[in-house]
Amino acid sequence: MAHLRSRRRLALAVPVVLSLTASLGFLPAAASAAPATATAEQAADAPVLSYVVNTKADHRTVARVKKAVAAADGEVVIAYEKIGVIVVRSANADFAKTLRTVPGVQSAGATRTAPLSPAGTTDAGSAEYLTAADAAKLTAASAKTPDSEPLEADQWDLRVIGADKAAKINPGSRNVTVAVIDTGVDDTHPDLAPNFSAAQSANCFGGAPDTSPGAWRPYTADDYHGTHVAGEIAAARNGVGVAGVAPGVKVSAINVTDPANGLFYAEAVVCAFVFAADHGVEITNNSYYVDPWMYNCMDDPDQRAIVDAVNRAQLYAQRKGTLHFASAGNSNHDLASDAIDDASSPNDTTPVPRTIDPSECFDLPTQLPGVVTISATGSENRKSYYSSYGNRVVDVAAPGGDSRYQLPDTPSKNGRILSTMPNGQYAWLQGTSMASPHAAGVAALLKSKHPWLPPAALQALLKAQANNPGCPASYDQDGDGTQDATCEGGRQVNGFYGHGIVDALRAVK
Repeated sequence: MAHLRSRRRLALAVPVVLSLTASLGFLPAAASAAPATATAEQAADAPVLSYVVNTKADHRTVARVKKAVAAADGEVVIAYEKIGVIVVRSANADFAKTLRTVPGVQSAGATRTAPLSPAGTTDAGSAEYLTAADAAKLTAASAKTPDSEPLEADQWDLRVIGADKAAKINPGSRNVTVAVIDTGVDDTHPDLAPNFSAAQSANCFGGAPDTSPGAWRPYTADDYHGTHVAGEIAAARNGVGVAGVAPGVKVSAINVTDPANGLFYAEAVVCAFVFAADHGVEITNNSYYVDPWMYNCMDDPDQRAIVDAVNRAQLYAQRKGTLHFASAGNSNHDLASDAIDDASSPNDTTPVPRTIDPSECFDLPTQLPGVVTISATGSENRKSYYSSYGNRVVDVAAPGGDSRYQLPDTPSKNGRILSTMPNGQYAWLQGTSMASPHAAGVAALLKSKHPWLPPAALQALLKAQANNPGCPASYDQDGDGTQDATCEGGRQVNGFYGHGIVDALRAVK
């Protein structure tokens, strides 16, 4: 799966402010380079694909559309009647086209371009595992600091947002759960087991939740991303390994990856948001984008249906009290610009280069309404060299690591983020994938202190407590005389940091 991560690591984009509705029916079309509709010859030998069919959310309409699905040679996997989303599999190349003509169907489309198999993420680079020598050095260094975890000497990220001090005041409540929607979590890890909530965990591959014991775990040790994210949020202060930003809250796992290719398809993400909402999850972390399109453009009927389905699911979760966090992406793109080049979509077959308008083509779930978007910073509180940005696009910033230009004064001097890995291991990673869980952890501390805050109020408080360094006078990281990115905005809100860098200590005071 490492090859998929290297392809996806420069993947995510930051959101713009949208007024999306569940149906998204009034949004303007956007320029895209969508594949042509299948020809009659192709239809004769069509592969099995997954589809989302979006309808009015009432029993009578859903029942009628399910009959139409069967008539068009489709098989219903699951129907989320409360949001009007039906997940279907079909080998009929004209399935989506046919369903769009059915009364009550508001959108329908394939969620992938690769055939469904019977059987990436936003970390910027491969994992750097902790060696025995590293562990001994960090343990010795942490021993000099009272009440620290054995490897905490190298967790500069906790210190820059005050999470180490916050833990002594309030480590977070057991009544708050952060669901890691990702590649699965190894709940047997000694730093995660104390805070893991199996009752709020599942595997959503295919679109329907599997809650059998261990279904939420990574398929292989290479699927380490979700375990690393979980440790950043809630690794326990138990005298073992590392500590999380909110070491007293619970963490759950919703595995949404396809075991055949490691990608995150829409039907699994829809399932994850609905499952989280129905199981009392207060916060979700989303360090990925919905495959196979980096941006889903509204003039393409398949991509439009994907946006519609995922948006319905995440809005449903918000209405039930769940706040979502998503990483901004590692392309160093200005997402407040007029156009972005997307050369990686679709990423499950052959990409077709295209230029998109980021106000009309959506990165999911990052650009959906109410989702908190996070840019990444390094140990010196500057924007990480890889992090995407955009004025009035990024909501807040958080430590994601920067191993190129911001090396901390720690035992290892490693600018990445140290956290948990499968099979009881630890490793350093960097990316906006690492920034988002830091912000989610701070939000969990706020939720612990203010349990009755709804998602919008919780997001507003997180922004109000953030510390904004303002736009730098220069952002010429490599010293070649050319600005590597341009920060627009003021001290209150700007493109690099949004409302500012999250503050764990202020969250608990």
